[in-house]
Amino acid sequence: MKVSGTICLIWLALATLCAFPAGAQPSPQQVLQAVRFDQRLNETVPLDAPFRDEQGNVAPLRSFFSGKPVVLALVYYDCPMLCTMTLNGLLRSMRALRWNAGEEFTVLTVSFDAREGPDLARLKKEVYLKPYRRPGAEAGWRFLTGNEDSIRRLTHSVGFQFAYDETIKEFAHASGLVVLTPEGKVSRYLYGLEYSARDLRLALVEASQNKIGSLVEQVLLFCYHYDPAAGKYSVSIMNVVRLAGITTVLLIAAMIITLSRRERGTTRAHA
Repeated sequence: MKVSGTICLIWLALATLCAFPAGAQPSPQQVLQAVRFDQRLNETVPLDAPFRDEQGNVAPLRSFFSGKPVVLALVYYDCPMLCTMTLNGLLRSMRALRWNAGEEFTVLTVSFDAREGPDLARLKKEVYLKPYRRPGAEAGWRFLTGNEDSIRRLTHSVGFQFAYDETIKEFAHASGLVVLTPEGKVSRYLYGLEYSARDLRLALVEASQNKIGSLVEQVLLFCYHYDPAAGKYSVSIMNVVRLAGITTVLLIAAMIITLSRRERGTTRAHA
């Protein structure tokens, strides 16, 4: 499924159009075709692709997976606006969760600009770890860089397409998160700049195959369904009605059992 983008993406497209000289302007359709997120659910990311960590150590992508679901944020660290807004939205959502990055899940922030290196990644990590303030975050929220081939393979696997504008020296790109299973398969997309803690929590529960989360999360998953077009979870009315019906039946059964026990107790007392 193909998603054109958010209001910010449209703004970027318009900015790109304005940057071209007269007679060389691409059509809006051409810009939007080059910059989008394609849904590639169940696709496996290239776990053998090498990436550099914040210290400059090169390791295959699989080394950053540790048996937990993964939140993947594709940005570039020198981005003047949209990437910062994406990471700020992710930070707000993570802070609203009771789970911690590094314990229940892993976050991989990966630059899609091959010119960026570990020094910039390390600085960006320091900026976000300070306000996050959770135990295990140092190992649980990684900021990576890579070469062009690794970046191309990763972005292609999750359907992330972007374009570089030589005129304004910036990337045009969409904004969103990709939630991966512990095995590296694409599980869910969360689009936009703000990600509700509920949506992120449900996406992590699904990606973990219910290995994290409590009975409350299982009930929420029953009541909500994933909308791939919007990249969000919405209420499933039929499931809510079913759950309400089941709850009502259980309550009536519990009431009958309680009354029956009381009646037997009263009968024995008068015997």
